[in-house]
Amino acid sequence: MRSALDIFLLLHDNAPAHKAVSVSQFLTPRNVTTLYHPPYCPDLSPPDYFLFPKLKMKLKGLHFADVAKIQETVTDALKKVQKEGFSAAFQKL
Repeated sequence: MRSALDIFLLLHDNAPAHKAVSVSQFLTPRNVTTLYHPPYCPDLSPPDYFLFPKLKMKLKGLHFADVAKIQETVTDALKKVQKEGFSAAFQKL
């Protein structure tokens, strides 16, 4: 019997590259369960309803001189997101 730490779930969209036989052949021996994203259903993407709104609120109204500053600011904001928030978002899914 596998422990909870050995169970991997992968949620991805229906892009042809994600449904390719080679991807399935890679994931199957690794016991990765694939959850397919229903088409035209963005509300099932945790980043869309949990993460991105938090980032948008932190970045709203800011102006950046270059890409490096954007990356630094976004990275800092992501590091402040609590692990429990991610966990709760996936549990709701």
